[in-house]
Amino acid sequence: MINRLVVSNLRHRPIRTGLSILAVAMEVTMMLLIVGLADGLLEESQSRSRSIGADILIRPSSSSAAMTLSTADIPAKLAAFLPENHEEIEMAMGTTVNTQGDLNTITGVDWDTFTRMCDGIHFFSGEPPKGPYDVIVDEVYARYKKVEVGDTLSLLNSDFRVTGVVETGKLSRIFIPLRTMQELMGWDGQFSQLFVKLRDPADTQQMVKEISAQIPSYPVFAMEEFLSLVATDIRKWTSQFVYAIVAIAAVIGFLVVLLSMYTSVLERTREIGILKSLGATNSFVVTVLMREVAVLCLVGIVAGIAAGYGIREGLRTAIPLLTILITGNWIVVSALLAVAGAMLGALYPATRAARQDQIQALSYD
Repeated sequence: MINRLVVSNLRHRPIRTGLSILAVAMEVTMMLLIVGLADGLLEESQSRSRSIGADILIRPSSSSAAMTLSTADIPAKLAAFLPENHEEIEMAMGTTVNTQGDLNTITGVDWDTFTRMCDGIHFFSGEPPKGPYDVIVDEVYARYKKVEVGDTLSLLNSDFRVTGVVETGKLSRIFIPLRTMQELMGWDGQFSQLFVKLRDPADTQQMVKEISAQIPSYPVFAMEEFLSLVATDIRKWTSQFVYAIVAIAAVIGFLVVLLSMYTSVLERTREIGILKSLGATNSFVVTVLMREVAVLCLVGIVAGIAAGYGIREGLRTAIPLLTILITGNWIVVSALLAVAGAMLGALYPATRAARQDQIQALSYD
């Protein structure tokens, strides 16, 4: 009987029901997309770093773990010195890095060395760079920017010719010759970072200690250790923003449900009086109203999750440079926050309805 009454009440007020569902859905969607964007960009960046196959990373003397690179002070001679003095090292590769305004990085590499470090790179079109002002882009960047082989890109105040489009996920989205970038940036004979590949990854920790002892001025990290530190630092930077958005979303859901249920109680004053005159207890009235909110929450949560996935796919098509990672943990968290906010929003109206005097309720106009 209660369930039938709940469904009837919701169907009788379709606009208010729809708005309440929309508020809960928006709350869930906002949480999933904001958190998913932060986690997705971090995960995508880490995946590209792992894909080159390095075991050890050497950073500039002035950098912290998560600091964006736009400088170079690592001597280029280290790329030859380390393998010559440590038989455990298979190869070392230096790169230069400059961050663009759209958060994409331009990376200077020696293409042959880079290809060996990555154990080969697949070309979708074009060929490796041959001239000093040739540029390689990955297929995601090429698709988003509508770039094809033969086009011209303006980078670092110079014009570069696109000679190839490669698979995504290899360190960067834009590659130019290492020597050219060093000349343009005034970094002659210097690297922004140095990647070291070992013959046996099991030697990583020992080699980190040995290299750190040899070049104490430069931070030396095991690659997985570095990525873990970066993730921790970035999450510290973004957590306040993410939590603020989550709090705003929860407050919006709370206020909309509170307003909706409070107005609903006022409109149903006479109906509640009739129910109480027929013997309905206070707990029965509260149960009816809280079950209505539970139904609104359930539908809103499902709609919000569906909208989150739908918007993610739409953004993936429209802006492939953005990566949104929706995880099961945050689906559960967003659902629980939506339920908590809605239930708290309904608590006062439900309690107020249950305490109404049935005679006054019956005479309410």
